[in-house]
Amino acid sequence: MVTTNTADGVLKSYYLGVVSEQLDKTANPFLAAIKKTTSDVWGREVKKGVRFGVNGGIGAGTEEGDLPKSLGSNYAVLTSTLKNLYGTVEISDKAIRASASNEGAFVDLLNDEMESLVRSSSYNLGRMLFGDGSGRLATCKTSGSPAVYDTVQNVAEGMVVDIYTGSSPKQKGVVITAVDRKEKKITLSGGTVAEDDFLVLQNSYGLELTGLKSIFAPTGTIYGLDKATNSWLVPNTVALDGEIGEIAMQSAIDGVEESSGGKVDFIVCSWGVRRALISALSSYRKLEPLVLDGGHTAIGFNGIPVVADRFCPEGTMYLLNTKDFALHQLCDWQWLEGEDGKILKQIPGKPVYTATLVKYAELMCYRPCGQGVITGITEK
Repeated sequence: MVTTNTADGVLKSYYLGVVSEQLDKTANPFLAAIKKTTSDVWGREVKKGVRFGVNGGIGAGTEEGDLPKSLGSNYAVLTSTLKNLYGTVEISDKAIRASASNEGAFVDLLNDEMESLVRSSSYNLGRMLFGDGSGRLATCKTSGSPAVYDTVQNVAEGMVVDIYTGSSPKQKGVVITAVDRKEKKITLSGGTVAEDDFLVLQNSYGLELTGLKSIFAPTGTIYGLDKATNSWLVPNTVALDGEIGEIAMQSAIDGVEESSGGKVDFIVCSWGVRRALISALSSYRKLEPLVLDGGHTAIGFNGIPVVADRFCPEGTMYLLNTKDFALHQLCDWQWLEGEDGKILKQIPGKPVYTATLVKYAELMCYRPCGQGVITGITEK
């Protein structure tokens, strides 16, 4: 007979491994391409010692002259707080009782809930990879019913968001009920926004992963260091303002490799940029599809996989060395357990059980100067 104990056991013994594999490998091609590690995690923080520049104790000289002055490599410590990533599922008592004598129906129930969890978690995890850690989803440009926003790229129906004015919360727990992607309008249930108000995923303001937007920002601080006094923290930027082509791409890649000595091995762009690239290259060469880790597909550019991501900014192409990135984590995805070892808990006052998946992690780029970006690309 199916009970909450049965569901608890199945979630632990079977679904945890499946969900972890899906979120780490199939959720996002960029995430699948970088390593996941528990190293350099100290309590609630990640502290990673990195070397930048070159060893200064090198030089040429005469047969009997002075040896080069000894000067070791330059070191810095990158420091960041582990981010708390959560995903929850809910199962009603009625649904459990209805499938109590039918194991097939019970399996279907759990499969549906877990697929929903993976889909939602993959969406938000992928979005965070391209963000700046603030959690900002969209900024209101014109108030109204519904209001017009600067972008609707990071939102979807069903998301629960908070409305912020400046750094202060204006309204919390508002549901997005409709998104007009053509007109960039977002309809909120019970929420009102004014010009320059912005939306944040519920309870997430300033608490998300340090994503590519933060890494590629030309100024500011990152991992506790100021970019103004640490030029190696600033990636290479090429402002194209036109159509993409093979020469423009190769020139940008060469610029990254020339300035840093690293090697670009992964390219990610928006869908419109990928279409523009296919249009530019297919006229004189055959484009062979590539299959990457996690089953993701890509097109190849001089041996480098090019993937499109829904959260990559419009007109943008990132040129990355995945060996310079890692997702540092306290542990892999785990169920949040109570003192009794149970993961399914009844919500107080409701005939509903909930289980929470958790991961404490942070995205780090050890050498931002070894990365590049092309902006201003005309999309197709």
